[in-house]
Amino acid sequence: MSSLNRTFVGMKFIGIIPARYASSRFPGKPLARLGGKLVIERVVEQVSAVLEEVYVATDDERIRQAVEAFGGKVVMTRNDHQSGTDRICEALDKLYPQSNPQPSTFLPDVVINIQGDEPFIQRSQLEAVMRCFDDDTTQIATLGKPFESMEAAKSPNSPKIVVDNRGYAMYFSRSVIPFVRGKAQEEWLTCYPFLKHIGLYAYRTEVLREVTRLPQSSLELAESLEQLRWLQNGYRIKVGMTDVETVGIDTPEDLERAEQFLAQRG
Repeated sequence: MSSLNRTFVGMKFIGIIPARYASSRFPGKPLARLGGKLVIERVVEQVSAVLEEVYVATDDERIRQAVEAFGGKVVMTRNDHQSGTDRICEALDKLYPQSNPQPSTFLPDVVINIQGDEPFIQRSQLEAVMRCFDDDTTQIATLGKPFESMEAAKSPNSPKIVVDNRGYAMYFSRSVIPFVRGKAQEEWLTCYPFLKHIGLYAYRTEVLREVTRLPQSSLELAESLEQLRWLQNGYRIKVGMTDVETVGIDTPEDLERAEQFLAQRG
């Protein structure tokens, strides 16, 4: 299937992949090899199968050289960003400077922030987050996936989402939410569809520029979840649904799991 950068409502999407060399748990992971290719190369390949316009945003010359060597496009950014959101916003401003406005038909409507350590991101996930913008009131979009066990839901490393009846996020938490009163915890999944947050984000272009100017919020600092800054400031986050569980790479052990996953897929 050919790549595209416009979806069902005629909007222009671009993908930006933030990639840092420095990582406390896995330095240099974008350049780690997975099945004979770089991790970042696999991410770019997966996203480029869906979007025509894909860039890696990095502050590291080694990553720049590696991406250009396999034919990818790179935007160099500062090295003092606190989050990937800040990094992709700088990349956007370099690609589309506000001081030199382009024709409105050329500007992207939506920027998708793809994690640089998700080499198995799927077309269906990208299209699910893009489809959220069929709703004109969507400002930011992300993904959720139903938990398969309460044991998995209890992990603070897997943020939970509570959504309203229209699919908009009401809250994200590392705690298990909501609390199911009057039931043993092992029965909770039969009472409520607990939802795991999948860290793929998309932003309307003007909203991306707005949220990166916001100071950190009290809820964000309490839970260490950046998306709470946006909610606390009144932004609306639409949650698309996926049933796909990918293998993210955060540690060398994750890379080993990814190699096994790749081998099983043949």
